[in-house]
Amino acid sequence: MVFSIEQINKNPNLLPNITMGFRFYDSCRMMQRSIQGSLWLMTGHNQPVPQFCCQRKPLLVGTVGDAGSSGSIVIARLQGLYRVSQISYVSTSPLLSDRHHFPSFLRTIPSDSFQSRGLAQLVLYFGWTWVGILVEDNDYGQLGGTLLKKELDGTSACVAFSENIILSRADRNALHIIQVIKSSSASAIVVFSSDAGLSPLVDEMVRQNLTGRVWIASEGWSTSTLMSMEKYLNVLNMTIGLAIHSGEMPGFLEHLNNVHPSSSPDDALLPKFWEEAFGCKWPDPKVNFSMSQNTAKLCTGAEKLGSIQTSYNDMATLRAPYNIYRAVYAFANALHNLSSCRKGQGPFHQGTCANIMDFQPWQLLHYVKKVYFQTKDGYQSLFNENGEVPAQYDIINWHRDTDGTVRHVTVGSYDLGLPLGQNLIINDSAIHWASGKSQVPLSRCSPSCPIGHRKAGKEGEPVCCFMCLPCPQGEISNQTDSTECSKCPWDKWPSSTQDHCILKSIEFLSLDEILGSSLMTICIFCSLVPVVILRLFVQHRNTPIVKANNRSLSYLLLLSLTLCFLCSLAFIGYPTAVKCLLRQAAFGITFALCVSCILAKTIMVVIAFNATKPNSSLRRWVGPQLSYIIISVCTFIQVLLCVCWLVVSHPFSVHNTHSQPEIIIVECNEGSPVAFWCMLGYLGVLATISFIVAFLARKLPDSFNEAQYITFSMLAFLSVWLSFIPAYLSTKGKYMVAMEIFAILSSSSALVSCIYFPKCYIILLRPEMNSKEYLIRREVNQESKAKYA
Repeated sequence: MVFSIEQINKNPNLLPNITMGFRFYDSCRMMQRSIQGSLWLMTGHNQPVPQFCCQRKPLLVGTVGDAGSSGSIVIARLQGLYRVSQISYVSTSPLLSDRHHFPSFLRTIPSDSFQSRGLAQLVLYFGWTWVGILVEDNDYGQLGGTLLKKELDGTSACVAFSENIILSRADRNALHIIQVIKSSSASAIVVFSSDAGLSPLVDEMVRQNLTGRVWIASEGWSTSTLMSMEKYLNVLNMTIGLAIHSGEMPGFLEHLNNVHPSSSPDDALLPKFWEEAFGCKWPDPKVNFSMSQNTAKLCTGAEKLGSIQTSYNDMATLRAPYNIYRAVYAFANALHNLSSCRKGQGPFHQGTCANIMDFQPWQLLHYVKKVYFQTKDGYQSLFNENGEVPAQYDIINWHRDTDGTVRHVTVGSYDLGLPLGQNLIINDSAIHWASGKSQVPLSRCSPSCPIGHRKAGKEGEPVCCFMCLPCPQGEISNQTDSTECSKCPWDKWPSSTQDHCILKSIEFLSLDEILGSSLMTICIFCSLVPVVILRLFVQHRNTPIVKANNRSLSYLLLLSLTLCFLCSLAFIGYPTAVKCLLRQAAFGITFALCVSCILAKTIMVVIAFNATKPNSSLRRWVGPQLSYIIISVCTFIQVLLCVCWLVVSHPFSVHNTHSQPEIIIVECNEGSPVAFWCMLGYLGVLATISFIVAFLARKLPDSFNEAQYITFSMLAFLSVWLSFIPAYLSTKGKYMVAMEIFAILSSSSALVSCIYFPKCYIILLRPEMNSKEYLIRREVNQESKAKYA
């Protein structure tokens, strides 16, 4: 304060021709002394009488102080009655922001509400989700702790414990607090306290060797010289916290170094300070030093404070003095603005101005509230509506030097004047944890959940205490401590570690794989068999075995069997929209044609046998017309079913992601399942009728009777498709398609084998049986057997 006022009085541009003075009163951290000193200042009398002022000159401009919030509150209540301006440099209680109760109080330090917000952000920045809180049992500690809990509420951090440092007890309730700390898994502890209040507790921690904790310090002790003593280092070596923002005061270091006991002979503290700083004895003129038994060397007075480095002249630790510096300059600039008022343009009634030599306290208070100035270091100061300057803190980390001393290193800043998200700036590389270690210590109730897992709360415990559960199938988490897992897009699937999504493999019956290429080869080979048989039949078209079984029907049946084999090719390859639209219809129509031919052949066998009987009415049906009618009608019904199917609800291509979640099955949706099963059921009806008719006609005495072969072929055909149904319904994806192809090939092969292989055997290997003479002998034998019977 002395330095600031001397600078102001020497500045010709600030309060010219006016000299500022000062009076000091030590409150000794006692509220009674704070009230007493305040009354002395206002009344100017040793026995103060409220509402009476016994001093004429000079005028009381205002007070700078008190340091503690409790002292400032009692002074502010008293001086607020008279609107005497008061600017505190350390009082941080949020209660003092109340303009109704404290109308004349201002301060150059931010409120604890801002500090609590900064400490909460500091906790969250380092990922400490399980923290303890220690607070003094006064306004500073209780309000600070309450605000801190409020800031942490709803975040990822939880309060493990909250304990009071009881100032009325000599041991500060240390034994109980240390027992709570030891029993808790929280390693990060926020302390709202002054250094004097915390000292007995730390002494007990040293005795019990309580180490391994991270201490998050409030500005009350973050830069304390008392707490930085070497005996506390093993306990407090991991300390980080907020400190009052320090600025430059040009010339202040020279002012400190020029202090000398001889320049202030009435100051009893200076000689003691000198003796401790230089390790000598300051001579007392009242004592004969030569006769004393003190063997200490005598101070010469030539010692230079600039030659030593202590906390006294360490500018980095002088943070509260900077706030005093700004408080004095606020008063000086307010007085300057008051004295610069022009008549008729003043802020008071009818534009009047206040008289700098005779003003009322409320008049100066008006100017103090609106003062705006810039200090020599470039800091701009302006009080807000609550009488506070913009909140700004330094972030301090304790570094232990090789000689065992502690340095309070600024590693970041917290500035509420910056946008949210940018107001906390920390240089992580400059932080030391426990003897230079750079790894941030952990403070968690539960271990961190790895990627691929999510957090699940434990019943009856805070949200910070949780279990880690693997993500459900089909979901991932790519961050640690995820509260929920996210689903992959429809075309992706979680990796084996469930930390990222990978593209699903696409599955269909492809020609590039062995199954698809093998089935295609078999299809083509089998489709050539009816063609070869057809060529063989054409070559032997005039032989009895070919003529006896209706050559035109045989040719048509062989062509339809070739189409049956070839229609299975539509099921192989990527299921395009056209393939899906046509393949089931092609399958149904070709097989309907095939089975209709077989049914016509069977009916024609029965008609041909019965037409040989005398006076038979079936003779007029013998001929190719009936067979063509049967084939046309039966095939037309199937064509009609398929056309209705395609018009009403046609098949289409889909990406099936439900049957097998890890792959995308490209398949054909049949559109209407009813239509599909009606089409298949109609084939079953035709095959069943053919089987029954052939079974009844299997023993008819006719040359080259095909009924037996048709019976076996229909039996095989029905067996294949009856076994196909459960197999088809139980498979998915490409294997379902392969199953249908297998059924087509099997049933078609059964028809070829049972109906045509015996004829080919006779044509190729037993040509003697394919002659007119053989037929005549066979008929004679059959008639003889009939007569004998």
